[in-house]
Amino acid sequence: MSELKGTEGPVYTPESVEYDEQRGGYQRVTAHRPALVVAATGAEDVRAAVEHAAREGLRVAVQAGGHGLGEPLEGGVLISTRRMSGVRVDPVAGTAWVEAGASWGRVIEAAAPHGLAPLSGSSPGVGAVPYTLGGGVGLMARRYGFAADHVRRLTVVTADGRIRDVTPDTEPGLFWALRGGGGAFGVVTGMEIGLVPVERLYGGGLYFDVERVPGVLTAWHRWTATVPEETTSAVALLPMPDLPMIPEPLRGRYVAQIQIAHLGAEEEGRRLTEPLRALGPALRDTLRELPYTESATIFDEPDHPHAYLSRNRLLRDLDPDTLATLLATTGPSAPVMTVVQFRHLGGALARPPRVPNAIGHRGAARYSLNVLSPVEPGGEESARAAHRAAVAPFEREAVGTLLNFSYGPLDKDTVRSAFEPGDHERLARLKARLDPRDLLHGAWPIGSVQESRG
Repeated sequence: MSELKGTEGPVYTPESVEYDEQRGGYQRVTAHRPALVVAATGAEDVRAAVEHAAREGLRVAVQAGGHGLGEPLEGGVLISTRRMSGVRVDPVAGTAWVEAGASWGRVIEAAAPHGLAPLSGSSPGVGAVPYTLGGGVGLMARRYGFAADHVRRLTVVTADGRIRDVTPDTEPGLFWALRGGGGAFGVVTGMEIGLVPVERLYGGGLYFDVERVPGVLTAWHRWTATVPEETTSAVALLPMPDLPMIPEPLRGRYVAQIQIAHLGAEEEGRRLTEPLRALGPALRDTLRELPYTESATIFDEPDHPHAYLSRNRLLRDLDPDTLATLLATTGPSAPVMTVVQFRHLGGALARPPRVPNAIGHRGAARYSLNVLSPVEPGGEESARAAHRAAVAPFEREAVGTLLNFSYGPLDKDTVRSAFEPGDHERLARLKARLDPRDLLHGAWPIGSVQESRG
């Protein structure tokens, strides 16, 4: 293999001391094992890496934070975008230019002084670009829609080595595909997004002991039918271990955490959430008015790398009897620790954006279900079996998959289910045209060439 030259950023091989650190990501159940890691500093480095891979007949994967790793790359070239973390805010236009490796946290901090916020997710450590390519269901989703709906422009290096300025006018097909269809069509080096005029919100969590409040899931489900679009919420079932690092009120309990983000004043938020507080004594109540810069405290998710797998479904509705069954199958007595989360969709998520994109099942999906388990080496299949069992009772209401919350390799049928049938065919045709050699190894497979790989 010839040497890769002409990059400003460093290049690592398996013999490099830094190789393991550079190829690793937040998701630790597996990792890419490339022949080269290119620590890109900009679009020209990305182009050099893609052109080198094409000459050598190698595949290319891209990694920012590595939260949603799918099928790992074996051999080939891994482009790490961690050094590409710049954010530029235009407060007059209400937009931000976000480089490929920037986290949502960086965008939040850059936008806040101007009274603006991005459509970020529950964890600010996630990479803004890959999150948006997958659609992006965030804290303000019911009011403002998917993060992908607010993309204005992208810079993309395609498999032919071209650096393309992708807008609705210059590259309408590629612009449509990248917003919700993922990164299999090109390496995005930056994007311009619209920001929203949000400085503060009312949010946090209500934590209940499931044994003392067994009807919490059905109560949350009923409550979601009463809330305005300004309210985005979720509920998670958390088997809390009896360990010192767990807050004492939660330690050793099976906890239902209702997670709420309301775009309104504290008085209005307290009035809206009163029916939930009335369910029973809460183990913790963190609901308050807070600056958007503290939005990570709403879901209060882990911020350290670890190994996990998940399974996701988009659902038309939730059946109370099925919800009751779930408590028994995924609780503390289950053979595999399983975190279950339902998210309330609808609102702006159900409406088409001004410029169409590839996101599927907008009008049909009112909720999403995600089941996730931490895994130890050798425990992957046990986790997958537990996830299949947890999801099975909900399949009759399923309309597809939300790719952003599907952590781990996905088969072709699961990927296809994320899109409308005609849209998946359109994505496959575009992939075949732009990348006929299947050079780009996306987080999930698109197109007949990748499907034939298994």
